[in-house]
Amino acid sequence: MRKQYVLIGLIALMVQFAQAQFTLEGEFRPRSEYFGNGGNFTGGNFPAQTATDADEGFIRTTVRAALKAKYKAETYTVFTSIQEVFAFGDRPQIATNGNGNFRVQEAWADLKLGASSSLKLGRQPLSYDDQRILGGLGWAQQARTHDAAVYKFKKNKFSLDIGGALNTTVDEVYNTSALFSYRDMVFVRANSKGEKFNISFLGLVNTFQDANVDGSNKSSLVTAGLHADYKVGGFSLTSNLFIQDGQRIGGVDVKGAYLASLGIAQKLGGANSLGLTYERISGRNSESAAFFPLYGTNHAFNGLIDRFYVGNHGNAGGLNDFQLTYKTKISGVALTVAGHYFTEQSDIDGMGNDLGSEIDIVLAKKFKEFTLVGGYSHFFEPSDISDLTGVKDTQNWAWAMLVIKPKFINGTK
Repeated sequence: MRKQYVLIGLIALMVQFAQAQFTLEGEFRPRSEYFGNGGNFTGGNFPAQTATDADEGFIRTTVRAALKAKYKAETYTVFTSIQEVFAFGDRPQIATNGNGNFRVQEAWADLKLGASSSLKLGRQPLSYDDQRILGGLGWAQQARTHDAAVYKFKKNKFSLDIGGALNTTVDEVYNTSALFSYRDMVFVRANSKGEKFNISFLGLVNTFQDANVDGSNKSSLVTAGLHADYKVGGFSLTSNLFIQDGQRIGGVDVKGAYLASLGIAQKLGGANSLGLTYERISGRNSESAAFFPLYGTNHAFNGLIDRFYVGNHGNAGGLNDFQLTYKTKISGVALTVAGHYFTEQSDIDGMGNDLGSEIDIVLAKKFKEFTLVGGYSHFFEPSDISDLTGVKDTQNWAWAMLVIKPKFINGTK
């Protein structure tokens, strides 16, 4: 009997030790969207575009269902995440196969190399600063990850990440047809973070391969720039400045394309704050293609209705985005109201620079074990578009989302 007690005690200690190193979490995130007239509007596919009288509003519900496991040892950390993204009705009820959207979302190991450095290998998100150029794209149900290796160094207030990725699915060929993918990438990100001032440098080189017979044609594009933010009291200042040079996919020349932004925000007391942001993205001209934000979380910029740079507007006349944002909290509900006015950076078609305006409203409420978020966006077409016969006066989009993140085994992290 005494041996049994000892054995039970040892098992209990082993379980406790295992749980202290192992974390198992989940995520259930359904989102219903009403594509009224003008967002995602032709069969529910990006990009957003002007709705016509022939387009009818519709509701679509998608779900992210994920399981995430992390094990932390003395010299390494291993993380694996599997998920399925599905839409209500995308699979017949008694079908024997799935929808093809089940995948390993993340699978990486972070090896400790010393007191201040590590090497992270595998499928992982790359997310830096405000996610303008490299971001996890968490809004999209599928999110974004990279198959990469990243050396990480961090000491005191300075950090340095140096990473690279090589994608070759068949031999040495990786044919791509869009800037959202690449054959190989190398990047460096250096950050110095102080109490009030934070500044980062990010530089990356992407190589693309034409979708031709042998995939031999390659194009390399360099993107580099700075992100900085300054905070003192209730005042904050944020800025981005990036340039691109080289060649897009297909050998399209890019010469000095740029993105520049400046944002200021001021807390007004309580939960109230007011912000003003201006962003300028260079467009196509006779010598260069337009700047493209590459692998950032583009949904967070230039309006939530995703009229620009979400699979579209990639080589158009650029963009000027004037944004005014007000945030508050009413009865525990966070409210954000943002207004945008868009103009074209370069009038490439001679039709004028006005691209329209937009208002975004977002409501969020955190409960004890889940969160509810929803919003409404309305796009106002410029007069030269709205006066055209067949274009709907109302261009809108509404959504509601439930977020639940259960912790099945909650070990130390």
